[in-house]
Amino acid sequence: MRARLVLLFGVAIAASAMSGLAAQASPLCIKERTPFALSDDTVKWTMSIAPGADCIQGLRWSYMQIFNVSVVSGPSRGQLAVVGSGFRYSAEKHPPSPDKFTLLISGKNRHDFGTSTLEVEVNPH
Repeated sequence: MRARLVLLFGVAIAASAMSGLAAQASPLCIKERTPFALSDDTVKWTMSIAPGADCIQGLRWSYMQIFNVSVVSGPSRGQLAVVGSGFRYSAEKHPPSPDKFTLLISGKNRHDFGTSTLEVEVNPH
């Protein structure tokens, strides 16, 4: 009984400590993600992002594996980093202006290996 009370007390302290930490989720910056098929296809996405904001976007769909994501052409305004099977785009603070970048994604869609090109147009809001 005493061990259970100590455990519950510890959980309560941990929950209390964590309540002061705000999780920062990436806002929904790509509203309509057209799926790519890893079949030598090209897909275009449009990103809407505030000046100085970050967009973290995963690329894997539930029915595929991503083996590699590489930058074909990087953005001219913001910063782009490949993060696992996704990317992180950081918009410049001033002045906001359109941007674009292109990624090459390779992997396996169900049973078939292939690649897709993803062209992302960035629009500040």
